[in-house]
Amino acid sequence: MLDRLGLRGYLAISKLRIVAVLDLVAITSLLAASRWNASAWDVAFLLLAGSMASMGASALNHYYDKDIDLLMSRTSKRPIPSGVMRARSALAYGLGMSIASVVIAVFTLNPVAASFIALGILFYVVIYTMWLKRRHTSNIVIGGFAGSCASYAGWATATGSLDPLGFLVGLIVFLWTPTHFWCLSIVGREEYANARVPMLPVLVGDKKAAMYILVNTIVLLPYSIAIAFLGLGVVYLIASIAAGVMLLYYNLMLVRNTTKEVAWRTYKLSSPYLAIVFIALMLDSIYHYPLPLLITV
Repeated sequence: MLDRLGLRGYLAISKLRIVAVLDLVAITSLLAASRWNASAWDVAFLLLAGSMASMGASALNHYYDKDIDLLMSRTSKRPIPSGVMRARSALAYGLGMSIASVVIAVFTLNPVAASFIALGILFYVVIYTMWLKRRHTSNIVIGGFAGSCASYAGWATATGSLDPLGFLVGLIVFLWTPTHFWCLSIVGREEYANARVPMLPVLVGDKKAAMYILVNTIVLLPYSIAIAFLGLGVVYLIASIAAGVMLLYYNLMLVRNTTKEVAWRTYKLSSPYLAIVFIALMLDSIYHYPLPLLITV
């Protein structure tokens, strides 16, 4: 079934960097919620089902966006628009991986975790890719909930449900996504405009988009820090403050100097921010020095 590009083509449409980020979010959420008491089977099957779900959803994104990918130099060399992979092969691969991931989750995890894996696929493929991406500037804002589902799947794997703290932790990904993706949208603004994709910088310009990114980060940072006082501890608090200061510094640089180079650096830095926060969440469950509770959740 391999096309001329072979295995490399299927790996390319799987977006392995996104898979790695979502796997990190899911596994750290699992270990934090279970306080490292999760079984090796839970970790392995969450990693398997979550990876397959991300890979399948990414492949379906490649399939649906094949027409606009052809119009942008950043994406024109992807396997489908470049002609080295048949669109129907990507569609079959995406559907197969997506369906298989949910089936595996149902039989190896629990119904709640499986539901969040399915919901993540639904949000990324249907809500973001097929509905909002080409229609409204809120595309990446609402579509960012797909990333939260990775955290929720991990949390639910450990607990069998989603408690209030788990829900609030997952929303970090939702709030982080606009800051992350709008920076990339500044870099590719002209190409998005050419493809008639209404990303924020296309509609408001780079300078105003940089201000929106800063405002979004100003909302994200206090939120991520405040969660420390809802049942987490000192390790998470210190890491979230340090990572937040780093991200805010680069956002301020972008506002002062709104160039594609600074936007690209800020985009590349935003992924380590998310990694630091969720790794700290995981470590906090081991080295837990509790903080005064602001409210019981």
